[in-house]
Amino acid sequence: MEVLDRGTSDAPRVGFTVTKKVGNAVVRNRIRRRLKEAVRVHAAGDMTPGKDYVIVGREDVLTVPFEQLAAELSRRIRGTR
Repeated sequence: MEVLDRGTSDAPRVGFTVTKKVGNAVVRNRIRRRLKEAVRVHAAGDMTPGKDYVIVGREDVLTVPFEQLAAELSRRIRGTR
């Protein structure tokens, strides 16, 4: 995960990237959708206004239980403050 401070007080922005090494378009989109939902449901409240977050999707995102994925994502976002 990468974080950039924009120096404003605007709402935080999130971007997702999944490389072609992970799999075909179907697999990459499934990973992206899981990450988006984890951010929407759990991690959005942990984000700091005025920052951009780039989350890199890995293949293990598909095998981890959703609650564990969301908790880990929240933990990492809180750690970047």
